[in-house]
Amino acid sequence: MSINLDELKRRMQKAIESLKHEFSGLRTGRASTALLDHIKVEAYGADMPLNQVASISAPEPRMLHVSVWDKGLAGAVDKAIRESGLGLNPITEGSSIRIPMPQLSEERRKELTKVAAKASEDAKIAIRNIRRDGNDQVKKAEKDKTIGEDEAHGLNDKVQKLTDEYVGIVDKELEAKTKDIMTV
Repeated sequence: MSINLDELKRRMQKAIESLKHEFSGLRTGRASTALLDHIKVEAYGADMPLNQVASISAPEPRMLHVSVWDKGLAGAVDKAIRESGLGLNPITEGSSIRIPMPQLSEERRKELTKVAAKASEDAKIAIRNIRRDGNDQVKKAEKDKTIGEDEAHGLNDKVQKLTDEYVGIVDKELEAKTKDIMTV
């Protein structure tokens, strides 16, 4: 049994994609439909994701627009957005909800950079766990005598290079997001 570097790479790429998705929900003062991704609306006796009861668009850089499909749910959608902790104040007009994006204060921007830093650290931890899994596979293969000591050393080096590459990508993503958040 040899370790599959492509599988490790695929798993590390998933950690990066997860980080990017998390970053997309961080407010930068510009309207992003991803900002509302995690909001659940009480509808039809259950908590449903907002995107399953309405369509969300960003018609302007500082405005989100939510079109609720069932006019009777407009109040529940408005309430869910207000109580989401995002500091948004929706304006409801029938089944249409406009959400103006307020300017971010310097203090709020710094808080958001801390949230981004934590998300990137979580991604690095996930990548390091994948590295550990790869190294464990190498150790097992060496112990089972399916690979030699030299091959095991070479594989461990490849796993480490892969880890360094993906940790570098996380650092670049964090740097870009921090710059995005702090740019007025």
